[in-house]
Amino acid sequence: MTIAATVAGRQNPLEALIERLTVLLTGSASEDYDAERGQAVTRVINGPLTLLYLIVALLVGGQDAAFKISIILVYAAIYIPASWVLLLRTIKRPGYNFGRRAFAMVNDYLAMTFVLALGGAYTLPVWALVLWVTVGNGLRFGLRYLVAATGGALASLVVTWMFNEYWQANPFMVMTLAITAILVPAYIFGLLARLQTVYNTALEANLAKSKFLAQASHDLRQPIHAISLYIACLRDAGLGPEERSMVENIDRSLHSVSRLFRSLLDISTLDSGKVRPNLKPVAIGKLLEEIAQQNSRAAEWARVSLRVAPCAQHVLVDDVLLTTMIQNILSNALKYAPGRNVLLGCRRRGGGLAITVHDQGDGIAEVHLPHVFEEFYQIREKGDRDVEGVGLGLPIVLRLGRLMNLTVGMRSFQGRGTTVIIEGMEIVPAPAIQARRNEAPLPSVTSGLRVLLVEDDQDVLLATAMLLEKWGCTVRAETAPPATVDGCDVLVTDFDLGAKRTGADCIALVRKLAREDVPAIVMTGHDETRVRAELEDPSIPILAKPVHPAEMRSVLSAVVLRMSASAEAKN
Repeated sequence: MTIAATVAGRQNPLEALIERLTVLLTGSASEDYDAERGQAVTRVINGPLTLLYLIVALLVGGQDAAFKISIILVYAAIYIPASWVLLLRTIKRPGYNFGRRAFAMVNDYLAMTFVLALGGAYTLPVWALVLWVTVGNGLRFGLRYLVAATGGALASLVVTWMFNEYWQANPFMVMTLAITAILVPAYIFGLLARLQTVYNTALEANLAKSKFLAQASHDLRQPIHAISLYIACLRDAGLGPEERSMVENIDRSLHSVSRLFRSLLDISTLDSGKVRPNLKPVAIGKLLEEIAQQNSRAAEWARVSLRVAPCAQHVLVDDVLLTTMIQNILSNALKYAPGRNVLLGCRRRGGGLAITVHDQGDGIAEVHLPHVFEEFYQIREKGDRDVEGVGLGLPIVLRLGRLMNLTVGMRSFQGRGTTVIIEGMEIVPAPAIQARRNEAPLPSVTSGLRVLLVEDDQDVLLATAMLLEKWGCTVRAETAPPATVDGCDVLVTDFDLGAKRTGADCIALVRKLAREDVPAIVMTGHDETRVRAELEDPSIPILAKPVHPAEMRSVLSAVVLRMSASAEAKN
């Protein structure tokens, strides 16, 4: 049993059909379905089919058939090319265009009115197209277009009645068509109005949920961040075996809570629509090795043998987003396959590269497979042990994959394990290798480093200062941007500093006081995209709270090494 979630998202069958037809007609596909383009595709398909029906119907009718067919062919020679022009313009310049929509509606109603007025009883079925186009405009483009389209349908009916002898001879038929042309759109109008109200309510609730998740995750990250730093200090405090065991258990529990709040922040960030992938060549084998190394402690806690199959390929992806995807999948594997083997690997598939995460756990029952990518869905069977999490890991994986045009799929067999597959990655040549400078070993890099630490939370400030001092740094700790700067090598600042001040303000002030571009590191519980936009400096590292001590030391060391390299270049 396999479940796959595609990058196009969920569409109704008609929309999916139109999307496929567009791909066939144009040789390309877009990430999001365009209603105007779908209307243009439908017009291109219906035009020739309607023309064929009219020719057959008029030939059967006999009287003046040749004359009427010649007139219809002349008009078709105008309408059908115009339909293609509309489609190509929509593909070239997608999105909202009022003038193009108005022209398309006038073009449609003129064509249908012309056919109805000319053909007598044999063209009466074309009235079904009039209703279809009327309702279609409303469903695709909204209430105002439905009203305008209804006016077009009634105008078409009046003009047809004026020039068609058959319609003039059947006044009750015309009355029935007129009533239909009013009642059907009116009913659709009422449904759309109610649907719009429900949609707006749901949208407000979703935005409220996102704001709550973002705020809750941000506020709770502060104490978790402080606890993580205190734990790192305790490890070097000369504890006995029993005390070290308790610290290890605290760290394991904190790791689970930290992962939960990272998921909450990820989902709220995705809901905001601000995440944009930064695609670049990435050594996929090295990335998988780094992820395995980052999860080695968690694998040890879960008694899992974590292996990585070597891979020498480079792919075009956003390494940060892809890392988050694999981290979430691996987290699930460690939770649901304790004491088993987990394998990270790659394979060629469909001309590209696919990443697979395979565990030898108990597998997933078939009834759950269609729902595993739904938000907040958790697999619960009678007698199952409690597993931490809220059911956001795989939905985040799916949505991040969609941003990079990747497909996420799952295979699972009870008793044999589960495999999650990320495929669709484009294989690219390896970038040119740049010469590397000789780097000093990490343990000595931070010794004697003068750090200005700015953090408005007293607990986080104390814990961070204590940890930096254990690494040999000289720390000046402040709860607000300082009034003076004397002897600062590196600035480490929180982003939210209270009193309407941010880390960006603090960096600007410190650099102004120091009269030099002091290297800076920002720690935050907010979305990195938002913080990066406000900093307006891509060289400033951003650490997401809760920050793992090893990550902080690595970034701090990298900043110091960059400072040394810059100083050497000046000399």
